[in-house]
Amino acid sequence: PEWYFLFAYAILRSIPNKLGGVIALVMSIAILFLMPLLHTNETQGLQFYPLNQILFWYMVIMILLLTWIGARPVEAPYIITGQILTILYFSYYIINPLIIKLWDNMLNS
Repeated sequence: PEWYFLFAYAILRSIPNKLGGVIALVMSIAILFLMPLLHTNETQGLQFYPLNQILFWYMVIMILLLTWIGARPVEAPYIITGQILTILYFSYYIINPLIIKLWDNMLNS
């Protein structure tokens, strides 16, 4: 695969079930297109969300590591690393909105 889809390829390889891998692959790309539509913050930028600034760089590192894992052969240390990074990749999209809502509630109270 091309270098810009290696992170999605790593997610596909990290799930042993074929159908589950394809669903995770599609969701890893689709979630990037859905994020602007799901943006319901009171402010537009991350300058008022310091925890989310840290999470943003966490996400950049996860994508870079998944891209690196996607280029590695399917061998013992890379398989488990890809599985852990896949869980961390999808956990970002669960944790990030929760922290935004928490921070908004703290600022409004």
